[in-house]
Amino acid sequence: MSTWTNDAAVRYEACNRAAIRWLINRPSQSGFLNTKVNPLTGAEYDTSSGLRGPQFIYGWIQGRGLEALVTFADFYQELNPALSKRISERAEQLFQRLGELYMRDGHTYFLYDAGLNPVIPLDDGVESQTTALPIFTYSDAFVAKGLVAAACRFDRKNVAPFLDYLHNVIAAIEDGRFQMEEKRALSMENARAEPDDFGPRMILLGAAGLLHRCNHSNEADFADRFIDNVLARYYDASSGLLLNIPEQDSCNVGHGIEFCGFAFEHLTECPEDPRIEPLGAILRRSLETGLQGPGIALSLSSKTGHANSPYYPWWQMPEAIRATALGYKLIGDESLINLWQKADAAFFGNYWQPERGFAYQTRTTGGPIDFVPATPDLDPGYHTGLSLLSAIQAIKD
Repeated sequence: MSTWTNDAAVRYEACNRAAIRWLINRPSQSGFLNTKVNPLTGAEYDTSSGLRGPQFIYGWIQGRGLEALVTFADFYQELNPALSKRISERAEQLFQRLGELYMRDGHTYFLYDAGLNPVIPLDDGVESQTTALPIFTYSDAFVAKGLVAAACRFDRKNVAPFLDYLHNVIAAIEDGRFQMEEKRALSMENARAEPDDFGPRMILLGAAGLLHRCNHSNEADFADRFIDNVLARYYDASSGLLLNIPEQDSCNVGHGIEFCGFAFEHLTECPEDPRIEPLGAILRRSLETGLQGPGIALSLSSKTGHANSPYYPWWQMPEAIRATALGYKLIGDESLINLWQKADAAFFGNYWQPERGFAYQTRTTGGPIDFVPATPDLDPGYHTGLSLLSAIQAIKD
């Protein structure tokens, strides 16, 4: 690596430390993480804020936060034992709460009301979500990953039920029982009517790196199937990009970049794997096409490369940093360093707020805006923290 990458590692660690300190200093919501603040003003959401308010818990974000907390507790174990201890305390508390919800329902859900009942968000409130079904969701995926990570740190002898949960999500993706849209009733009919998007395989591919770190590589065989499936079915030779849905023009370049980063994390275990080079080519093309305006647009046309969304979310920038750092480590292509530097400059120049310890969630070409891409909760160290941590480790290894 170079002087620039070494300097970047220092900057990333400072960014992560600020974000994690902000996260663990926040008052909890009955054991759950609380990142419910406006990303533009830093103002707290309250009970008058509707679905953004503290009376609602988003299971999706809590699962992400648990994985991040456990990973950072491990990272700081020797570097900063006092900080590691504080992170562990919050992680163990969250582990208990999420474990209780999973054991109660056999699933976890996108949104819970004040009584921790699964609900569906509506324009004027909420209604009860359908439960006790064979359907699995992104919330299941994020919480299963978090529970596996936490069990490996706090209760290793009892990790098996959470590994089973993770594999149940994987099985649901492969046999058509996965529903991406959680803001509607969960049902086989709704699941089967959804577009054939590679998003679920991309998200679960991230579990492979987690399993390797937790010394459960024997549980990660699904990762090779997922990589092969996505490369075979979603790669568009004319554009060099991964399409959201085969044969359709719309392209979420950020998901393609995130897929490459997760694939590289898995394939670091086998650096001679022949899939690494084509993945590197997809990553290069995704960044060459996508890096326009303040970052990467939420959606663009694979045919023209033009943005077809006005929104530029923050998360694509740290994911690009992770993917390029890991890709450069595996491939050694200097062009990835150049793209890495562009993604780095976009994130720290256009999104990161060092005085607050969090990023603007979304921008347009006109500047930061108040737009919720998925949940109103700010990132609990997942996209930003785990991506920058992977880059740090790639630089130092």
